[in-house]
Amino acid sequence: MQKAIGIIDFGGQYAHLISSRIRRLGAYTEILSNDESIDRYKNFSALILSGGPASVYEEDSPKIDETIFSLGIPILGICYGLQLTVKVLGGVVSKANTREYGKAILNITESSPFLNQLNITETVWMSHGDEVSKLPDGFQKIASSVDCEYAAIANEEKKIYGIQFHPEVLHTLNGNKFLLNFIKISGLENSWSIKNFLEDKMLEIKTRVPSGKKVFMLVSGGVDSSVAYVLLSRVLGKENVRGLLVDTGFMRKNEIQNLKKNLNELGFSLTIADSANEFYDALKNSFEPEEKRKIIGELFLKIQERMTKEIISDPENWILGQGTIYPDTIESGGTKHASKIKTHHNRVDTILELLKEGKVIEPLHELYKDEVRELGKMLGLDSNMIERHPFPGPGLAVRMITSSEDNSFHNIHELDKFKSEYKKLNLITLPIRSVGVQGDSRTYSHPAIVNDFTKDWETLEELSTKITNSVNGVNRVIFLPFKKKVPKKIVFNQIYLDRVHSDILRESDHIVTKILQKYKIEKEIWQMPVALLPIGKKKNEFSIVLRPVESTEAMTANFYKMKRKILKKIVNKISKQKEISFVFYDITNKPPGTIEWE
Repeated sequence: MQKAIGIIDFGGQYAHLISSRIRRLGAYTEILSNDESIDRYKNFSALILSGGPASVYEEDSPKIDETIFSLGIPILGICYGLQLTVKVLGGVVSKANTREYGKAILNITESSPFLNQLNITETVWMSHGDEVSKLPDGFQKIASSVDCEYAAIANEEKKIYGIQFHPEVLHTLNGNKFLLNFIKISGLENSWSIKNFLEDKMLEIKTRVPSGKKVFMLVSGGVDSSVAYVLLSRVLGKENVRGLLVDTGFMRKNEIQNLKKNLNELGFSLTIADSANEFYDALKNSFEPEEKRKIIGELFLKIQERMTKEIISDPENWILGQGTIYPDTIESGGTKHASKIKTHHNRVDTILELLKEGKVIEPLHELYKDEVRELGKMLGLDSNMIERHPFPGPGLAVRMITSSEDNSFHNIHELDKFKSEYKKLNLITLPIRSVGVQGDSRTYSHPAIVNDFTKDWETLEELSTKITNSVNGVNRVIFLPFKKKVPKKIVFNQIYLDRVHSDILRESDHIVTKILQKYKIEKEIWQMPVALLPIGKKKNEFSIVLRPVESTEAMTANFYKMKRKILKKIVNKISKQKEISFVFYDITNKPPGTIEWE
């Protein structure tokens, strides 16, 4: 067995991200469950215990065999992994007085090999509601934050370390130094690269696709499906990979024409199925996020099956190919203890059954978007294709907030306290909910609206973090640019997944894309969802929320701080649509808000 670091997954979003980061730093990794045999664990040079959504003091929380702490190999516990280490070894974990979701300042108090080459103070990323309150014997505190005394601990003799923050996310500014120090403690360096991955994956594809079998790809024209296609065709031959593009009616403006041109240039044997009316009919009475994702996913497969019969005369000799990447699986509860954040259309029940039967191949499912892009460059894809903004498989359908009116959140007084802290601030909550993620768990809570009381993005970010950290029932903050007051009256107007409402959103989305291109800021922004909200000033009017973010792997993100003159252009142009009352701007980082609203 190749020397490797084992990542024990306790159901957090970040197990595979930890793995990805460490591989990019030059050490090979494998993901493990928490109930492997001790013989399996001891084959590794080191172990990392990942984060997770549970609390260690809950009866049914994930456990670990305490024997692993006697194997004599380096161990690092991250977040839940830290808390589990402490509890198993005799310390105490309790509910935190102050939850931490977002940036924090780490103060290093003791020297340690784990902290080599780091500053006395470091900016790190927290996401927890529990904390260590008493250390086990043999451990000492090596770093703390204002709200977390035991932010980093160590048993140097046994080379066991624990940290409450997440070094694997980019918001921990020197996160790679923490991980590289652990790699050095483990004695592993330079054992993995994307080049290694490509070599191994090409061999795996040859093994996974039986001789004589061909691959039928469901494609969107985005980065993931394009890279997956090129990789599969490189190994199996272009004549053995066919592509189907399903027009759901929720594509962007001019998307079909542009995709056909790009994919044909890549050598795709592409068939386009115009299925918009089928999707509109199937989704006529669907309003809840999970329900509509499942309907879209199942209908995709039905159309794929029907089109297969039309295109392919010998379907028994074909298997299904997908450009699935890791965030698609982890956000759908893809690991043993994972909390489902949202179901991706390529993770509905039928797809899962096909996966079990070995009838689906997903060559990129271990990778994150930044790694997919690097792989695409290695495979020779055009840079315009590689740098394209991510777009969800279900398209604009998941950017149309169709859920019912919800006035269940009444704790407005919890928000009033911020008015005394920030001059000229006024704020309210919306009667709808959006998806978020806090402490590795899915949330479905209300957004808060704030007025344009300051031109300082940092102040807006600070306020957003304070609200989402301290106000239960709010997981997202949006502001109303160029408006001194939030609206006194908001009317709820139901959105339907039909052509009329799709065209309203499609036009707003097109306006945003053109302005981003005009000012050449597309590459500064990782992704910019434009969502249609079911609220307006009066009947039959709606609102748009802009959600530009900065990220590299989509597991964490900062909202993008756009120049106000560009934002003004966007707001003015969208506001000319007669159906649009308000244009909002999402100022929530991830966590606690997901990139998409559903």
